[in-house]
Amino acid sequence: MFCVCVPARNEAGRIATLIEALGMQHGVGPVRLALLINNSDDGTVEMARSAAERADGRVLLHVRETMFPPAKAHAGSARRAAMELGMEWPGADDKLLISTDADCRPPPGWIAANLAAAPAGYVIGGAIQFDEREPVATEIGAIRAALAAYWQAVRTIEDAIDPLPWDPPPRHGDHTGASLALDVALYRRAGGVPQLATGEDRALVAAAIGAGGRLVHPPSVWTRTSARTLGRAAGGMAEDIRHWESLAVSGETLTVPDLRHWRDRAHWRRGWRIAHGDDAVPAAEAALAPLPHDMPLQWKRAA
Repeated sequence: MFCVCVPARNEAGRIATLIEALGMQHGVGPVRLALLINNSDDGTVEMARSAAERADGRVLLHVRETMFPPAKAHAGSARRAAMELGMEWPGADDKLLISTDADCRPPPGWIAANLAAAPAGYVIGGAIQFDEREPVATEIGAIRAALAAYWQAVRTIEDAIDPLPWDPPPRHGDHTGASLALDVALYRRAGGVPQLATGEDRALVAAAIGAGGRLVHPPSVWTRTSARTLGRAAGGMAEDIRHWESLAVSGETLTVPDLRHWRDRAHWRRGWRIAHGDDAVPAAEAALAPLPHDMPLQWKRAA
């Protein structure tokens, strides 16, 4: 059993696209959708209900509207509430909670791929791609491609020095709220989504690993997200795209940690893992100083 859990804030222009995509999922039967709409005034709930009706029984919608006070009107509160709404669906504690965002458009095999990659106690990260129906500027695409190549090099280093048998190559490196799945039992052991203004998804993953979960990045699990520059969550993809646009205009250099730092970090992880166990790594690594951004990232600028 599974439930897709989605926080949404003023997403009347996009929520129907997500629900339509969920209605096209194959091999899984009706899709249970827990939609938590917070602090909205644009008719998101009406658009969602209308889209679910058009899905003709393929999407079972459980929707709730709420207003968080200003200090708590952020991604952490909204995603936590969406996941808790998903747990309200009747079913066993091994139910899979699958998080995504209101501006995503998952492919037809997304849910089935999550279920196939989801033994109990695992966290499944899905790869994130720009929605091909929303073209992006050439230089934005070039920057994203350069970053993808960089992170693939980092994963190659990690796989050589500190390989994880449960997350073998080829693997991607994404585990964000746009495509993140774990079972109810592990979610509860992790303490739920931390109520952080930014980075709530990464914090949930770290807590789940600390609670004995294992993070995997199967290439079969992926989704599309919009390339919009005005997002709803602080620190999200929209902010990244605005930053890349600024770099493209200004000609400034984008810097990343030199790969030698990742080699050192992989050796550290391996040693810590051997000494203290897999679940001790995230908390210990979070206490380390951030890696310096001392290597220019090369990407092809427009002529």
